[in-house]
Amino acid sequence: MLDGPLLVTERFELWKPQASDLDDMVRLLADEETRRFLGLTQAEKKGVFERLQRNGGSWALHGYGTFPVRRRGGNGEIVANCGVFHSWRGFGKGMDDVPEAGWIVRYDHWGIGLAKEVMRAVLDWFDVTHGPRRIACMIEEGNTASERVAGALGFIPCGNHDLGENGERVIVNLFERVS
Repeated sequence: MLDGPLLVTERFELWKPQASDLDDMVRLLADEETRRFLGLTQAEKKGVFERLQRNGGSWALHGYGTFPVRRRGGNGEIVANCGVFHSWRGFGKGMDDVPEAGWIVRYDHWGIGLAKEVMRAVLDWFDVTHGPRRIACMIEEGNTASERVAGALGFIPCGNHDLGENGERVIVNLFERVS
């Protein structure tokens, strides 16, 4: 583990990602309920490895990415992955080559305000470090809790898109925050 977290909130520590996070990131996504609103995301190691590598690339190339989140004073396990990463979704609609906010919270940590607390700290840090600018966000249709978090963070609706493949529909609502 690195020497210490990059950001600290009242209850959580936000760390830059590292290769040793892989197994804990797989555990983060292991629960089906945690993945319920993550579209086609699975908890298999290869996909999580690729996600971790993309995030590391965002940090290396753009100076920002998502943070593995741990409880302050806890046992060091990752309970969420939250932040702003550089994204290229490939479908336009303001979702290509942009900073994109996202949060994945482990199911047993839902309902305690983790995403809002952590993302407020992330967005404050991002604005100071990278300057205020447009940040995109996408939330799977039906995830009203995340839509409430997005609204509280200043994101407003700006469209939707179907990410589905092979006849499977996965509708995401698109949001943006313009500082």
